[in-house]
Amino acid sequence: MSVATLKKQEILLETGTNELEIMEFTIDGKHFGINVAKVTEIMQYQNITSMPNSNQYVEGIFKPRDMIMVVINLGAYLNLNTVSDDERDILIITNFNKTSSAFHVHSVEAIHRISWSNIEKPDKAIYGTEDGLATGIARLENRLITILDFEKIIADICPEKSIQLSDLKVLGKRQEYEKPIMVVEDSPLLEKLIVEALHQSGYANIECFLNGEEAWEKLLQYRKNNSDDLKSAVSCIITDIEMPRMDGLRLTKLINSDPTLQVIPVIIFSSLITEEMRNKCRSVGSVAEISKPEIGRLIKLIDQYSL
Repeated sequence: MSVATLKKQEILLETGTNELEIMEFTIDGKHFGINVAKVTEIMQYQNITSMPNSNQYVEGIFKPRDMIMVVINLGAYLNLNTVSDDERDILIITNFNKTSSAFHVHSVEAIHRISWSNIEKPDKAIYGTEDGLATGIARLENRLITILDFEKIIADICPEKSIQLSDLKVLGKRQEYEKPIMVVEDSPLLEKLIVEALHQSGYANIECFLNGEEAWEKLLQYRKNNSDDLKSAVSCIITDIEMPRMDGLRLTKLINSDPTLQVIPVIIFSSLITEEMRNKCRSVGSVAEISKPEIGRLIKLIDQYSL
């Protein structure tokens, strides 16, 4: 695949079909993937200006056009061989969580359309960290592609870019709420932070699911057993978009296509929120969409829609 600007608007996916586009890239001969929705551009590797006292995985900075950007050596972070056989290494330019970054990889192979139902959640032990660094494993032809948790990578390297529980201080003193909240989030790190934020905000009745498929199966049970008073079982749903098995857009579409379940408000909390994505979320029935890591705004929205 040639090194060229990647036009995200050219990737045409109908909203709510449970599909995504992943960009396959390699480091040290191993195959990885990133959601194309996170990628703004791919560029040939160029000279990087090193920065003193920076994180060990930060190569330095460079300025493509008018923006100064941090370059992360992804191979070093993954403890892989960082020396490639090809001198034409690649920079993958990303934008998510309202932050732009560049990731140094060895090659970009292709873009694949795949269903989330064909992506499996990996064992937490992959890459030797407590929370894991992979959000999913996809099998394509004769190889496995590991879809990396780029949000966790950024959080590890730049903690201030992740959810900050200190942001809840502006909400002031809180009371206890018994309203049941459903959280659908595949990242163990982010699930932990969201639940802690909810607890600090007075929400103690929380039920967590790792993907939309698990949440949907539970909602069908609630529909069967609590059809007369569904909101006593689930007063509000907070869901990510990117998840194996079933993504948040598909889950939201299913909920709002069901005459009984559609009374439950769905708030989408995702690193992918842009104006274009906001329109997609609204088209499948979300009541609000908010970008990670704005946890204070999320709590205010939960207050609005669950009480």
